[in-house]
Amino acid sequence: MPRDPERGKDAAVTGFANEHIAVGLLMKRYQNVSLVDLPLSAYDIIIVRTGDDGAEQIIRAQVKTARNNLSFIGGERGGVDRQYKSGVKKYRQSVQTADVVIGVHENEDGSYSFYFILTCLIDALHQDSISLRKVVRLKDNFEMLERCTDREWVLSQARQLGILS
Repeated sequence: MPRDPERGKDAAVTGFANEHIAVGLLMKRYQNVSLVDLPLSAYDIIIVRTGDDGAEQIIRAQVKTARNNLSFIGGERGGVDRQYKSGVKKYRQSVQTADVVIGVHENEDGSYSFYFILTCLIDALHQDSISLRKVVRLKDNFEMLERCTDREWVLSQARQLGILS
């Protein structure tokens, strides 16, 4: 089934735009935020925070466009350029590849919401995507982002919020 080349182009532009939107809005909140200029990296953004103990915390974030659901899959290429020259293949985000997947969702009024899905939660879910309705309590939940490496806290919160059984 032939695909509309404009649709693929629009999806790519939206993906790049969402990375910039995420960086800009996160920079307003955390200041030390940057896009990653590493083409083979499994993450798009680095957030550097100073913890309560004064130690530096580096958060690796993968940005995904979120419409009705949020995919945890990386390494796939869309459009007509599906030849892999780097050896990178399809994979599910995990604690080895990033700390958080940030779903960027454009609201009806043109504003944006973030869905913070921690990779330790993705590991526990054992699935490739999730409906935004199931993770609505993670929408703009910046505490989850800030505590993304505290696996026990994250999984406990996910159980309390009904995301994990």
